[in-house]
Amino acid sequence: MFSSELVNDPFGDPGVYVEFRYRNQAALFDLGDLYSMPPRKLLKISHIFVSHTHMDHFIGFDHLLRILLGRDKSLSLFGPPGFVKNVESKIAAYTWNLVENYSNDFELLVTEIHPDHRMTRRYRCKEAFRPEIMDDSEGLDGAIVDGNFFAVKGVFLDHKIPCLAYSLKEKQRINIKRNCLEEMGLPVGAWLAELKESILNGDPDDTPVGVWRKNGGKEVPEKILPLGELKGKIVKITPGQKIAYVTDAAYSEENTRRVVELARMSDQLFIESCFLEEDADKAAKKYHLTAAQAGSLARRAGAKRMTTFHFSPKYKSCGGLLIDEAVNAFNGELKPGVNNNIIPFSGDLFQGQPD
Repeated sequence: MFSSELVNDPFGDPGVYVEFRYRNQAALFDLGDLYSMPPRKLLKISHIFVSHTHMDHFIGFDHLLRILLGRDKSLSLFGPPGFVKNVESKIAAYTWNLVENYSNDFELLVTEIHPDHRMTRRYRCKEAFRPEIMDDSEGLDGAIVDGNFFAVKGVFLDHKIPCLAYSLKEKQRINIKRNCLEEMGLPVGAWLAELKESILNGDPDDTPVGVWRKNGGKEVPEKILPLGELKGKIVKITPGQKIAYVTDAAYSEENTRRVVELARMSDQLFIESCFLEEDADKAAKKYHLTAAQAGSLARRAGAKRMTTFHFSPKYKSCGGLLIDEAVNAFNGELKPGVNNNIIPFSGDLFQGQPD
């Protein structure tokens, strides 16, 4: 189970923080200004998914690097073509002649995604962040991360440069049936988190699970039961939550198709709403969405909930209009303009992009 929230208000730098409850882990979509986030939250981040490296989506890299230096931690970052060079340029802006004396070793695992291949480089603090080739493999087939607990998919959108949109889905949701727990005379406690992790790991049914009870502030072992028995009696497994993150995309036919497919049946869709529909021509020139277009896409995707962000500062005194327009379109009470202000997809999206 996870919770998700905007890093800043809708007029601030884009970003969504996703916290995995009970796991002391989090993911981040985009790396804009992070100063509003307390270090305790930043320290939980294990994965970062960057849409593109315009300043408002990437300027937070330095702040996060400063927080994580001197800690034993591995951080995985993913981004579009040119991403490895962007990260290396950030790192090269600093001098690293004394980091070999650190007792801890912080590392970055940076993956650059292309339609036909991906490349991963490792940068270790103790090695002065010199690049190490980790992997060069097949490209974007939709799957960016496929772990035991969650999976992340991505699609390329046209922002006059390649821009990645993402969806994150937990593999399954594990709920504890409290009434059954009480019937078996079992206590609540940290052992339930270990039980859930064992299920998510796909451990066999005969795996022993320790039941612990708190006594005087200490965890005291009570009994050991097989995983299969506990799964059958106190656990309810349901489909996992899904969120989608879409920002900086023109309202083209191809972008529309890709967004709807990526965000289909999401529990929560975070989607940019930069301009009002009356300024659709300006939105098209800047390769952004209007609020009406955002709401319409959320409706077509069948999203359960929608959160809009990345508002243009020109609406600073009337941000509520953007929200109202997006909600009206989401509810089917408003549609984008007669010609939908759809611009053609630029087929040469990746032409001239760095390898």
